[in-house]
Amino acid sequence: MKINQNYANVKKSYLFIEIAHRLREYVAAHPDADIIKMGIGDVTLPLAPAVVEAMRKAADEMGKKETFRGYVDDNGYDFLINAVKNYYANFGVDLDYWEIFISDGAKSDLGNILDLFDADNTVLVTDPVYPVYVDTNVMSGRRVIFADATEENGFLPLPDPSVKADIIYLCTPNNPTGAAYTRAQLKQWVDYAKAQGAVILFDSAYEAFITDPDVPHSAYEIEGARDCVIEFCSLSKTAGFTGTRCGYTIVPKTLKADGDLNGMWLRRQTTKFNGVAYVIQRAAEAVFTPEGQRQIKENIAYYQENAKILMAGLDRCGIKYFGGKNSPYIWLKCPDGMGSWEFFDKLLSEANVVGTPGEGFGKNGKGYFRLTSFSTHEKTAEAVERIYKMLRG
Repeated sequence: MKINQNYANVKKSYLFIEIAHRLREYVAAHPDADIIKMGIGDVTLPLAPAVVEAMRKAADEMGKKETFRGYVDDNGYDFLINAVKNYYANFGVDLDYWEIFISDGAKSDLGNILDLFDADNTVLVTDPVYPVYVDTNVMSGRRVIFADATEENGFLPLPDPSVKADIIYLCTPNNPTGAAYTRAQLKQWVDYAKAQGAVILFDSAYEAFITDPDVPHSAYEIEGARDCVIEFCSLSKTAGFTGTRCGYTIVPKTLKADGDLNGMWLRRQTTKFNGVAYVIQRAAEAVFTPEGQRQIKENIAYYQENAKILMAGLDRCGIKYFGGKNSPYIWLKCPDGMGSWEFFDKLLSEANVVGTPGEGFGKNGKGYFRLTSFSTHEKTAEAVERIYKMLRG
């Protein structure tokens, strides 16, 4: 028996596990501390009433012989696939029914999709980046290269034609920086991928937060994207499904690459995945109803107001920041030249506020810090006051 030695090349502690470890140690030593958590991007508002009602109704159905459901259909139930299809039509994107695959979230699929690709592929990711993109490829033994996302390029690197890549990860609006590609910028990536014979793995987990009309909600709004893009989306941030788990992946039939990726993904899923529970899929369907859309947009507006509170507070503190406009994340420059973990410890110990060190997202995250807007108005305002007092004395 031999183990996968590639795991030795992965950091021993996942970023958010390290944050949780440091927090536990601090709370153990200071049990009365009133901690405000703005680190892990978990939502705080409850599920929309329309979602809860759909879930309750579906649970009742599962308790009756006439409406009980067993194993899930291969790529999801008709009602949810069609709901996603109709949602994309709002962006002028016409999807085929068999291009939509229902899953338990984007994180799972972003890792599992790698089953379709040989280990002898070069992977290009932007830095800073969501750690899962890098870690899952390192676990598989692929070569990973980076496109530098820096303050100078607005944290939106554009492709370099001289760089060879086979698999490209893009997240827009971005986690952690909050930066979002315009249509013209994303078109450059699509053209680059087609010229390289590469595939783009496009994470649109935060598309519901987009407010800029020049920022596309889907990569398929860009001409040529259907030939080179696999798109992933989760309802975690869109509709508060972090604890409910549902998302979808779109694999166009026109995306052939070195084989039929749509057919390969269907084969992979029917072999290794048993689908998302009927109750959850009914809840997800409700997200896309007119009433569900109205309710979740109210929740998103609540988080967007938190982002405004954070930005106003950082302006008051004289701290430079990015993001917030099309994203639930604020990406700030650590004050006084502090390192990101140094600022984390200071913020925790002196203000009892938890954020995410930018260094955990890559080398270009050094000296930066991520705060999330997924809290209450009251706690967000309180966190801002604590940060101000910490910095101003």
